Amino acid sequence: MRPFLVLPLLLISCAGVAQRNSPTTSTDKPFTETVIADFDAPWAMTFLPDGRMLVTEKDGRLLLVSGDGKERSVVSGTLPVDSAGQGGLMDVVLAPGFATNHQVYFSFSESGEGGKGVVLARGVLAIQQVQCIRAPCPPIARLDKVEVLHRATPYVPGNGHYSGRIAFSPDGQYLFYTNGERQKFDPAQDMTVTLGKVLRLTLDGKPASGNPFYPETAVKAAIWSYGHRNLLGLAFDADGRLWEQEMGPKGGDELNLIEPGKNYGWPRVSNGSHYDGRDIPDHAAGDGYEPPKVFWNPVISPGGLMIYSGKLFPAWKGDAFIGGLSSQALIRVDLNGASAKKGDQWDMGARIREVEQGPDGAIYVLEDGDDGSQGRLIKLMPKG
Repeated sequence: MRPFLVLPLLLISCAGVAQRNSPTTSTDKPFTETVIADFDAPWAMTFLPDGRMLVTEKDGRLLLVSGDGKERSVVSGTLPVDSAGQGGLMDVVLAPGFATNHQVYFSFSESGEGGKGVVLARGVLAIQQVQCIRAPCPPIARLDKVEVLHRATPYVPGNGHYSGRIAFSPDGQYLFYTNGERQKFDPAQDMTVTLGKVLRLTLDGKPASGNPFYPETAVKAAIWSYGHRNLLGLAFDADGRLWEQEMGPKGGDELNLIEPGKNYGWPRVSNGSHYDGRDIPDHAAGDGYEPPKVFWNPVISPGGLMIYSGKLFPAWKGDAFIGGLSSQALIRVDLNGASAKKGDQWDMGARIREVEQGPDGAIYVLEDGDDGSQGRLIKLMPKG
């Protein structure tokens, strides 16, 4: 069953389908590693109900990929991307009710008046199956009815700290969305801008009633939490708690439990220092800022965040998994209600941008591939 729009079958002649690298398996960690596919600087991924995947690549491509990685199609209909620096086509998440509305939400960076900013958009996924005469052919896929739902305020010069992570509330009524502080520091504390914030929006991208500063100005009304730096992971646990991870400066990467109206302190406090060596006051009891549940010195450079809910790794159910970029690691954090502590950190030998859970409970990691090499998609399974 493919519970999204499938267009009429086409019969065409194809010479064949280019095959990507064959799966390879590593056995030197607590899990097996099978390489499924490789991509050009991938950023995020999500699974469709039938086991296929949507994968974003930094330069603006959205790909529809078969579960075994052997078949892929470029999904047309995405919007122009400014991919300089840390910019690009970023997160991709299926809408609540995808089985009937076929909607896909995505984020990306663009140029505009005043500089650059991060954009939230959505479209309707349409897939056209293709029957080739001589060989299998990948489907034709596109996004229809693409619309921009939200733009960061304001656009500023620079190519860093866009963030752009998306998560839906467990009841499917609200969208949580991260805007980085764009390496500008002070906007994280400025309630007249969206930079350095977690936003809580309606599914149409409007400020949601019930937000801590609603119904003030449109910008302030959208804010759920503030005082953030570069927020690159956002996920709900099974009990509805919202967790977020972000890159600190020189030290002080954070995993935060996000609560409405709280100020998480950047750039006034941090468990790290400025890159030029200047000190930043550490989080301290009674300072008025919400401290992280876990922080890292030295840094791990956290990428994507996933909270595991599957059955294949029962000992890890409810734990957080973080992709490590500069640390080239997969990091596990023990979550226990509203508390957290560091668990395992596995050396993966490459920058890990994204972590996702597959339909069967397997763990999937996406390598960053930003040094010109291919970023591999690797499936992790229990040994034995």
